[in-house]
Amino acid sequence: MKGILIAAGRGQRLMPLTGDVPKCYAEIGGRRILDWCVEALGHAGCDEIVFVGGYRMGQVQADYPRFRFVRNAEWERNNILLSLFAAEREMAGGFVSSYADILYTPEAAARLVRHPGDIVLLVDTDWRARYRPRTQHPESDGEKVRLYRDRVTEIGRRIPPDEAPAEFTGVAKFTAAGARRLVEHFQRARVRFEGRPFGTSVSFARAYLIDLLQAMLIAGETLHAVETPGGYFEVDTTEDFGLASRDWATARRRAGSAR
Repeated sequence: MKGILIAAGRGQRLMPLTGDVPKCYAEIGGRRILDWCVEALGHAGCDEIVFVGGYRMGQVQADYPRFRFVRNAEWERNNILLSLFAAEREMAGGFVSSYADILYTPEAAARLVRHPGDIVLLVDTDWRARYRPRTQHPESDGEKVRLYRDRVTEIGRRIPPDEAPAEFTGVAKFTAAGARRLVEHFQRARVRFEGRPFGTSVSFARAYLIDLLQAMLIAGETLHAVETPGGYFEVDTTEDFGLASRDWATARRRAGSAR
């Protein structure tokens, strides 16, 4: 299985760390965020990495020649969903997609891939504790999920925090069958919503992956969840960078001992 890293954006809120390097080059615990992601994906069996780049992609190409690269030429004008689908030709056969500004454990990634479902999301069940010190990210920002056993029943930012047992981490597995359904729903949505609002986003071009996932749920698709009790960080701001730098090692150990 291959891993597709969504990494086109600049990461303006991480300035000055992203002044002359991609966002995923920010270092936590002496390693780039990108290297933590690649380690986790490799542990899960993703021996091919497809890097969807934009800002400073040439630097990544020079530093990581073993990756395959796809350019999101419109990265300044679109968002996560279209960035992922810049790599549509890489999706056949199945893949794991991952945001590239996050930290998660190899064990969680492996459990995600082992789940038998065709479409499986990695969700953090300790998400509210992680949000408490984030003064720049209220809980309303969270890509929250409702669950029934191991099934995702709703995903979106509008879910009230006290009704959301978990948050989507940005890591998802799609088998070959799951990837086909993802692509089919994307193509239908693009025809219907091009130039119009989609989900909770102001336009299809600015849509998030969760907008498409929620549309798939509404259409009757089955999305499964694999839970991680913490062991996850989003690094979106300099505040997040400080929190992850301080707590990532401890969070990794706790997540491992909880399993």
